[in-house]
Amino acid sequence: MQMHRKVGRFFNPCTNDSNAMLLKSLNCTYETATLKAVHSANKREPRTVKCSSFQQDLQGQSVAVIGLGKSGRAAARLALARGASVLAFDQNHNLRPLEQDPLFEKHSGLRTILGDFDADLLKDADVVVASPGVPIENYGLSYLLQSGKRVMSELDFAAEVIPRSIKILAVTGTNGKSTVVTFLGQMLNHLGIEAFVGGNLGNPLSEAAFQFFALPSSKPKFQVAVVEVSSYQMEIPNKYFCPSVAVVLNLTPDHLERHKTMRNYALTKCHLFSHMTNNKLGLLPFGNQHLNTAIKGHQFNLAWIGAFPGVKTDLEAKIASLEVPAIGVVSQLQLGTMKVMGRHNYDNAAVAALSILGLDIGVDVEALNSTIKILKTPPHRMQIVRKDLDGLTWVDDSKATNVEATYAGLMGLKEHKSVILLGGQAKVLNGQESNGFEKLIEPLNHHRCAITFGYSGMLIQKTLVDNGLSIPCIAATNMKDAVNHARRMAKHGDAIVLSPGCASFDEFRNFEHRGMVFQELAFSA
Repeated sequence: MQMHRKVGRFFNPCTNDSNAMLLKSLNCTYETATLKAVHSANKREPRTVKCSSFQQDLQGQSVAVIGLGKSGRAAARLALARGASVLAFDQNHNLRPLEQDPLFEKHSGLRTILGDFDADLLKDADVVVASPGVPIENYGLSYLLQSGKRVMSELDFAAEVIPRSIKILAVTGTNGKSTVVTFLGQMLNHLGIEAFVGGNLGNPLSEAAFQFFALPSSKPKFQVAVVEVSSYQMEIPNKYFCPSVAVVLNLTPDHLERHKTMRNYALTKCHLFSHMTNNKLGLLPFGNQHLNTAIKGHQFNLAWIGAFPGVKTDLEAKIASLEVPAIGVVSQLQLGTMKVMGRHNYDNAAVAALSILGLDIGVDVEALNSTIKILKTPPHRMQIVRKDLDGLTWVDDSKATNVEATYAGLMGLKEHKSVILLGGQAKVLNGQESNGFEKLIEPLNHHRCAITFGYSGMLIQKTLVDNGLSIPCIAATNMKDAVNHARRMAKHGDAIVLSPGCASFDEFRNFEHRGMVFQELAFSA
């Protein structure tokens, strides 16, 4: 199948927003550099772009960084590289001050304050950078923002110094972000296109920006930045983070303890499109009324996930139709060679493919077809852990921390009889502690057995049984007990799938810890 493409366009500077923050222009000089050839199934041609040689644009200024997790530490390091003095804050008394970290020990002009601090200290800073874990209501950030103070997200602080030649592909959504971002990185890497992959997943964007200061060169280190974006990263309005392609995979109830309402949640997600213009591509799930309302007033090439213009996947034929005439895409993607588990991953791969086509970097669908067979899910996302001597396939989907994520996984497993492990700490929504576990009954009824465990295990079992679950449902005390029950219930050829639908904090540090414990149990005798 042929793909028809318009002549490519390069990334344009972001337009200014109406926000009161007036950030000074970055001091850059521009040089010409030739990047690695972009890829087509038929031909490869080099392209010439402009990249930036940066000076220390924040010399003589002070930057306050709030929150010293991975994002905050990366932002502090970038601020120092840009010539600023840094005042770093975190409420955790037990953290090691940045001055004692080898990555920071050569820097003067750095001070760390741990524990409670006087928010008035922020008023003297030229720039305030807030980590994603810091709500805008804290430390007077909302007031500072409204008063015109330069209050920035870590994402925007990094994007300010990413060269304009770099194409940014941003992915958000309640579920599936990490899988799609991982697929994107694998596809681009397979095609020989250098890409940074990070954001909310793995390395913060500030680490990508830091490369341009730490290793000065006339040639950018990558052509594409694939960025996973959480709603927390979008609370503070962005000025410089301007994707060439932006994707909202889905929107279901989650994080409402912070966003309060689905309307606010949708509006925050759609900040992703704030600076996108008509030549940029935005993908949204078809039929989500919260998102349909939130995108009003934005101007970009709109495409749908599940309708045209956009991408539709035929799960039986294992073919995705990609049709966005406005950007010259009319083609089909062959998905039959995919090896990853879960039919929903056909959709994830199709969305990733259309997103790459939307970047306009010379890739065509024939080249993308060659990437499908090499795709692998990230850890704890429908990850096949092992196939044991009893013919059982062990699958770790610990990242399914809400019902919608578990539902997607179960729908993708309809053809593979499984024992499903559900449990942990159920997320409360509108006074219903089960948070909609009854929604899982239809896909669960295709499987062997459901086993519940953890803090909310009994509640989940009751919800399922009271609402008509027709397969056995066993309440276990904890993960180890659940795995023992699963071994007894599973038959040759079955899968044992951890897809909890709950937070992990009742028994584990995080979903990664929960997944690793499950994997250890899978390999035990």
